[in-house]
Amino acid sequence: MSSSKTPDRKLFGTDGIRGIANVPPMTIDTAMRLGRAVARLYHRPGHRGRIIIGKDTRLSGYMFEQAMAAGICSMGADVMLCGPLPTPGIAFLTSSMRADAGVVISASHNPYYDNGIKLFAADGFKLPDATEAKLEELMAQNDEDIARPAPDEIGRAQRIDDAKGRYIVFLKNSFPRRLSLDGLKIVVDCAHGAAYRVAPNVLTELGASVTSLGVAPDGKNINDHSGALHPEVMSKAVVEQGAQIGIALDGDADRVIFADEKGRIVDGDTIMALCARRLLLRGELRKNTLVATVMSNLGLERALADMGGKLLRTAVGDRYVVEAMRQHDLNLGGEQSGHLVFLDHMTTGDGIIAALQVLAILLEENKPLSELTSILRPYPQVLLSVKVARRVPLGELDSVKSLITRIEGSLGDDGRVLVRYSGTEPKVRVMIEGPEVGLIERYAQELAEELVRACS
Repeated sequence: MSSSKTPDRKLFGTDGIRGIANVPPMTIDTAMRLGRAVARLYHRPGHRGRIIIGKDTRLSGYMFEQAMAAGICSMGADVMLCGPLPTPGIAFLTSSMRADAGVVISASHNPYYDNGIKLFAADGFKLPDATEAKLEELMAQNDEDIARPAPDEIGRAQRIDDAKGRYIVFLKNSFPRRLSLDGLKIVVDCAHGAAYRVAPNVLTELGASVTSLGVAPDGKNINDHSGALHPEVMSKAVVEQGAQIGIALDGDADRVIFADEKGRIVDGDTIMALCARRLLLRGELRKNTLVATVMSNLGLERALADMGGKLLRTAVGDRYVVEAMRQHDLNLGGEQSGHLVFLDHMTTGDGIIAALQVLAILLEENKPLSELTSILRPYPQVLLSVKVARRVPLGELDSVKSLITRIEGSLGDDGRVLVRYSGTEPKVRVMIEGPEVGLIERYAQELAEELVRACS
């Protein structure tokens, strides 16, 4: 059992601050205060702070971008605006341009009416919990207690006109130079999001014949029946176009879901197994260990063991995957949902980097994706999400603990039970894996009903 939200933070959740645009906490006041806090946090005597700001294609991105920029400039730091660019692109630019921090305005896979703000440190990694807590402290200070710079020391804001080009070159350099995508038919669905220009250009410039979907953002159609949340659109196009592979990104392109040449959906667990196998065969998977969350299928753990590898599990959230990778000096990790982290190339989940790694495997092995992905046999998995009246600490729910013990005893080594509270909603998540769908469905329903009773 685990909870993914740190107690000492009120605004920041598992992936920054997030909510409905123009409704607290996602207001321009919050954005401006955060901008000021970021500038203050990275201020050093004799050093003029430099903060990069990027966003996805949401309508509300404009107001949050300007509010953040105003807050940063008001405290004497400079702003570099990238416009719409994938989240990992901001991480890359923050590091390569030696900025003090990077800001991403995005709610990732959420609908357009949500938005969020997340930050990267100068090294391109997401901020640790303690730093986010410090930012909240700075945001909470009274305005009259904040020393402001003199008029001639106010910061400037400018646009990085070649931001997309810089990121495209970086992405292409992550693909083996000895390989080419010439003759390969690819469907890519950009979810009308931040990668709508970058992803098709990268694939086309590497030689592929590309069918592009979800590349007409209007501010409101991000993730709308497209992209990684609705891979069936991409899957259908793969079959219709006779493509070798389909690639579906989410709104900020930090995660990806695939389809094989038959149109069958391939999730993050299967891709991790495929990429881990490649690295294991080359002796390049550090400590023979892959990092994944508690949500990854038991089948991934078994497949790794068969290949001579190990699985290290973390709490839900790609930030915790990355933290474990850095702590243990590991280079591959991810989530079932499609966050895939290749630390040899990028500091955070990058859907396009992941797609290029998979394409390289396809070319090197000269086998269809349907054959390559047969290395993973997923266990049946049931996931329920139910509303609860109170968030009672799970360790205090004796009836729930007793039921979990009984279910785990019944499943033995052929199953898993996971219960956790949502980090953003008044809900509890129940996940059960086991050898037979009907059995685990009954167990999951029984456990969900007991949780609702115990938290009433």
